[in-house]
Amino acid sequence: MDTGWLAAVERSALSAAIRDSLWLYPAVETVHLLGLATLVGCAAAFDLRLLGVSRRLPARATARHLLRCARGGFALAAVSGILLFVSDPVTIAANPAFRWKLGFIAVAGLNALRFHIGPFRTAETWDQNLPAPLSARVAAAVSLTVWAAAVTAGRLIAYV
Repeated sequence: MDTGWLAAVERSALSAAIRDSLWLYPAVETVHLLGLATLVGCAAAFDLRLLGVSRRLPARATARHLLRCARGGFALAAVSGILLFVSDPVTIAANPAFRWKLGFIAVAGLNALRFHIGPFRTAETWDQNLPAPLSARVAAAVSLTVWAAAVTAGRLIAYV
């Protein structure tokens, strides 16, 4: 792997500030965890709705509320995650757990896209008190699994 650009990022003032500050790295990590908790918590709640929990709640209204929060959590986690990466890019980029985490996040994004251009387009027919179609339930199960895997891989970055 060509690490030239990663080494340049690592020599940057931003990288040094995050890495060398007593409080900056832990503050960014805390923001990252709060973003992840918001993202994964909201996505999991919506996934559980698709899997049949609280069918009396309208799926479309639940999506409008929870997925807006999930997107905000994702934005927070992404920005803070980039800052965490910048603190030690050469080492982190070489870490297999980091690569797996990025792969799981990509799968989660593709799964969400497939859900929104597929089964969610017919949500008015199963919006409330009816089971979601099999394709929506499969998307929910994949989402729960892949986000759990991404969080696990992210945690393993410190140990691999």
